[in-house]
Amino acid sequence: MTVTVTTLKGVETKIGNEMLEELRMTIRGDVLTPEDPGYAGVRSAYNAMYPGRPSLVVRPSGTADVIGAINFARENGLLVAVRGGGHSVAGLSSVDGGLLLDLARMNGVDVDPEARTVRVQGGALIGDMDHETQAFGLVAPSGVVSDTGVAGLTLGGGEGWVRRQYGLAIDNLLSAQVVCADGQVRTASADSNPDLFWAIRGGGGNFGVVTSFTFQCRPVGPTVAFAGVFHPVEDAENVYRQFRDWAATVPDEISALIGCTTLPASEHTPPQIHNVPMIVTGAVYSGDPEEGMRIIQPLRDIGTPLVDISGPLPFVGVQTAFDEFFRRGTLRSYWKSTFVEDLTDPVLDIIVAKARTRPHDRVFVVTFLMGGAINQVGATDTAYSERSAKWMVSIDGNWEDAADDDKVISWVRGAWGEVHEHGTGSLYLNFNSVADEAVTVGVESAFGANLERLAAIKATYDPDNFFRLNNNITPGA
Repeated sequence: MTVTVTTLKGVETKIGNEMLEELRMTIRGDVLTPEDPGYAGVRSAYNAMYPGRPSLVVRPSGTADVIGAINFARENGLLVAVRGGGHSVAGLSSVDGGLLLDLARMNGVDVDPEARTVRVQGGALIGDMDHETQAFGLVAPSGVVSDTGVAGLTLGGGEGWVRRQYGLAIDNLLSAQVVCADGQVRTASADSNPDLFWAIRGGGGNFGVVTSFTFQCRPVGPTVAFAGVFHPVEDAENVYRQFRDWAATVPDEISALIGCTTLPASEHTPPQIHNVPMIVTGAVYSGDPEEGMRIIQPLRDIGTPLVDISGPLPFVGVQTAFDEFFRRGTLRSYWKSTFVEDLTDPVLDIIVAKARTRPHDRVFVVTFLMGGAINQVGATDTAYSERSAKWMVSIDGNWEDAADDDKVISWVRGAWGEVHEHGTGSLYLNFNSVADEAVTVGVESAFGANLERLAAIKATYDPDNFFRLNNNITPGA
């Protein structure tokens, strides 16, 4: 059979049966076309706006297969999307017509409890990693939704439930194995290809396919203090202001958020909040659970909650607590984020107003307490440059019906713009969607003064911009 595949030049090329068979002889994993039975079983993308319809799927079983797939795609000039966990809200892990390199089979996790390190393959999800590290009472700082891919989250920075004590995922990255556009495997670490190591810590998938990460683990869990308190949206001003005042007093062991959304009925959530617009406050204390519950108590004393599910909780339970907000493949999503130095009254007024006027029930207006260890790293020490702000505000547009696309996207852009006027000028690329926009949107704001150096490193490792389905950095001259 012959497969028609989109190229880097935006035109189509034919891949005949002989070429496909040669590729299959190279790849120990799967090489799938839309006619193959396994094609429908490829791990789906998070964002329902971008399911993707690739003409060719390669599911490698290991690094050698990734090399083979990259060489094949480069030699034939094929457009490639790389899917680690597939949780790109911008749809950058999906492709129509091109080649999808789906790393789902590469989900191995290996913990060294004595060295307190973990090696994680590029297709693993946060839940895969937590399952293994928590067996030893360890955590590799990652995200807040267990279904997120470790790779995409890390390459964009990686903020999670222990961020204020231990920093971002990239701040705990020791090394990575990277298959670059030339098909060569490089180790990126402080001692090996340090320029590449600097770039992948926040620079996204611009520089190659990361087939494995090695992280420093931290002693957290297996039980932690957790706050999950839900309030009626009518009490938003009071809840937001008291949350802000409490946040100003807490130690770095506390990482917290506050947001507004509505959730449908589910066996995974309390019935008191089913289909009810609500404000949720969430927090984790990464030290002694008893001390953590004492520090968290003021959150539980705010107003009259709809329901309070706070208490000591296994860390793996914390990591799944917000999964219900972001079910893979069920929501169309368009998000924009911005950083602010402080939650001033004008900023809070905007957030509360937007929380009350959301254009769809599933829109999530969420504010993260940042600072702590994140801000102890220099702005030029990693590609990720936002190291000063104490807060991040994310306007997460989520909805089901394609007929609502224009309405929700327009509202998100407007709401984001109002907050962004009060911000540092930066944004978090992991929470930066693309719709009728170039893949470079937000890149200059996110990287700031680091962009020139990133462009030079891009020119070294990917001068032809082979890896372009990402928050794309144009190779320097």
